[in-house]
Amino acid sequence: MKDNRPVNLDIGTMRLPITAWASITHRATGVALFVGVGILLWLFDQSLSGPEGFAQVQECLDSVIAKLIIWGVVAALIYHSLAGIKHVIMDFGIGESMEGGVLGARIVIALSVVLILIAGAWIW
Repeated sequence: MKDNRPVNLDIGTMRLPITAWASITHRATGVALFVGVGILLWLFDQSLSGPEGFAQVQECLDSVIAKLIIWGVVAALIYHSLAGIKHVIMDFGIGESMEGGVLGARIVIALSVVLILIAGAWIW
C-alpha cells in the first residue's frame, strides 16, 4: 500500500504559523536566560571580590558589547515572561482556540517589541 501523504522535510521551505514562532522563541529565550544569568552571576561575583573587581566590572559594563549583552538578557526576560503569562492565562481556559492562540502570540510579540525598545533606551 502506497502512502500518498505529502512529505516536506526541508524546514527552510515550511511556512510556520505565528503560534509556532512564538513557541520556538519562548524556548530560545529560556536558553538565552539560562546562559545570561550565568554571565550576570559571574559579573556579580567579580564585583564582590573587592574594590579592584568592582572597578573592573564597572569598566566592563561601560562597553558597547556589555550593554548589548545586558540588553539581550533583558529582552529575553521580557519576552519569556510575557509568553509565560500567556501560558498561565491559557491554563485558565482563556484563549485556547486557534484564534485565541494567534491573538495571544500577536499580543506577546507586540508588547515584547515595545518593552524591549523601552528597555534599550533605558540601557543606552
